[in-house]
Amino acid sequence: MNVPLLDLVAQYDAIKGEVLPAVQAVIESQQFVMGPAVSRLETALAQLARAKHGIACASGTDALLLPLKALGLKPGDEVITTPFTFFATAGTIHNAGGTPVFVDIEPDTFNIDPAGVEAAITRRTRAIMPVHLYGQMAAMERLDAIARTHGLPIIEDAAQAIGARRRIGGQWRVAGEMGWASGFSFFPSKNLGGWGDGGLIVTSDDALAARLSKLRLHGGAKQYYHDEVGTNSRLDTLQAAVLLAKLPHLSAWSAKRREHADYYTRAFAVTPGGRGALRPPPVDPANEHIYHQYTVRAERRDELQAHLKAQGIGSAIYYPLPLHLQPCFKHLGYQAGQFPESERASREALSLPVYPELTRAQLDCVIETIRGFYR
Repeated sequence: MNVPLLDLVAQYDAIKGEVLPAVQAVIESQQFVMGPAVSRLETALAQLARAKHGIACASGTDALLLPLKALGLKPGDEVITTPFTFFATAGTIHNAGGTPVFVDIEPDTFNIDPAGVEAAITRRTRAIMPVHLYGQMAAMERLDAIARTHGLPIIEDAAQAIGARRRIGGQWRVAGEMGWASGFSFFPSKNLGGWGDGGLIVTSDDALAARLSKLRLHGGAKQYYHDEVGTNSRLDTLQAAVLLAKLPHLSAWSAKRREHADYYTRAFAVTPGGRGALRPPPVDPANEHIYHQYTVRAERRDELQAHLKAQGIGSAIYYPLPLHLQPCFKHLGYQAGQFPESERASREALSLPVYPELTRAQLDCVIETIRGFYR
């Protein structure tokens, strides 16, 4: 049985009656850049993240880069983040003029260790950038307390976590709500994915929102007048229309992902091959995971992936080399062994199909193929 890692065709088949008219409306309006659908999307996603403002932009990478640009980083300024994440997290810090300072992850959640964050703060630290990896929120209550103590802003990398929640102080807080600024990605593989690249920043800081709105339009609020040097990072109206058509389905899609994840986790509770041969992802009891990825830890991970591929089952390694060991960051001076949890995760992590349209037969196929490998 063929089980792809992601099946966007199946998603499209289920919603094409909604998304095609939305795209057709944009085509007929001929307002392809910053059309009315963009502002509607900004409002809707700001509400979802419980923020005052949404600022759409060209990609999830720009949704991190633009707030970092707004910090006005100078050579030597540091931003603390995790080495176990997609490259854009640290790449944007570098491209904004700062220096990424890495802190190891917690082994269970794959998210940044708050105790390590506090230990890494220096007089040069300008911000903290946690990542809600795979769709599970980082311990924002601990990070928020650290940031407040030291007077530092938090920029949330929520690219993989739209709609994720965490219970803090008896109340649900959502991804993007607690940061000075927070970035979302609409890359097609995301839980809310476009038909191309796209991103959005949320913030409740009025001055920051105004500045970000200018930075994405070459630094000006009025055409041909520029207060500063910005960039071209506009979200196409077509992408906004697609995302607005998909948005009403997001909650149900995330719930289906949780259902699939629970089915996997129960099936993998005992795996042939010895204790710990394959370990399902733990969920922090405070979190409601949206399972952008269902990522296990697997012994003989690379062999298992090859076995799955041979049986027609998709999987992916997110991420095979931590950022502190990437050649482009060699100048930062980090060494192998410095962040052992991130390095161990890079050797063990394997993401399995978890998209909403999976059938029970496909899930069973993945489970039995993995169990067969470890037998």
